[in-house]
Amino acid sequence: MFSTKNISPKQIAGFTALVLAIPESILVYIVEKTWWWAAASFFILFVGGYFLIYFMLERFIYRKIKLIYKFIYKTKATKREETYYKYVLPQKSIDEVREDVEAWAAKNEEELELLRSNEQFRKEFLQNLSHEFKTPVFAIQGYVDTLLSGALKNPEVNKKFLENTAKNVDRLTHLLTDLDEISKLERGELVLYKQNFVIQDLVKDVYESLSVKADKHQISCSFKKGCESPLTVFADKEKIRQVLINLVGNSIKYGRKNGSITASMYKTDGRHILIEISDDGIGISEKSLPRIFERFYRTNEGRSIDVKGSGLGLAICKHIIEAHGQTIHVRSTEGIGTSIGFTLDAKRD
Repeated sequence: MFSTKNISPKQIAGFTALVLAIPESILVYIVEKTWWWAAASFFILFVGGYFLIYFMLERFIYRKIKLIYKFIYKTKATKREETYYKYVLPQKSIDEVREDVEAWAAKNEEELELLRSNEQFRKEFLQNLSHEFKTPVFAIQGYVDTLLSGALKNPEVNKKFLENTAKNVDRLTHLLTDLDEISKLERGELVLYKQNFVIQDLVKDVYESLSVKADKHQISCSFKKGCESPLTVFADKEKIRQVLINLVGNSIKYGRKNGSITASMYKTDGRHILIEISDDGIGISEKSLPRIFERFYRTNEGRSIDVKGSGLGLAICKHIIEAHGQTIHVRSTEGIGTSIGFTLDAKRD
């Protein structure tokens, strides 16, 4: 049974020539009353019509289609490739060409959507960057102007203002350092010095280094029951320390008074270790979850609590974990708490 699906130019030419030749040959037979005249006319009309129609399709349609393909794929074939495409590869049907063009259009639409998203992200990034720099710069400007206006002669005032200026300079320095680090991470310039180490020991070190901040907020830091047994991972110890300091530090900043921070470690598939840092703090809204690893992105609640943060901590964490070839994820509910986890390679012999 003849099907129009994926019909080729040769099939189109043959079918059209047949439709033209049959009634003409029948008409010749009726007029001449001889079958060989009818057969001859059928043969001439069919063969002539076939080649004529095929030539027209090839000449005026498929030549245009080839130009469309060159435009779509932006390629210039060599003479050898053109010969191969013309004589060796089977020609594509109209339906196949349509599917290729539709696929190209869909791909272009995806690329355009990505460009729109990137443009929006760029605008937000510049806006956030401007905001993060303006705050300490304006503060420094205010203190310096006040000192130059006469406060410099007052020893009680000038010391306080100079101390506040120094704090804002430190904030700018920290911000620039984070920007420089994240730029290196995004360019793939991070060099990892991997080694075997017990992840629980590193978490204990981080807990101890942040104990003063945790005690200030009356937050307890512990391991989940059943996760005390040592698990050895293969990673860059100092970079993972940086990740844990950021995660535990965030849990302290956004945790509730008399709250808790819990670290848990699990073997997954025998080749990876899952590490999670969980808290019972303010949590993150569902709409903000997909964006928390973006540079400078902070929720309104987070910005009001931590006015001095750069908003780059989680972005740096994400790049460090991805540089290890691993993934980082977040689970959170507003008012209940947040868990951020990442995987690392298990011990290497």
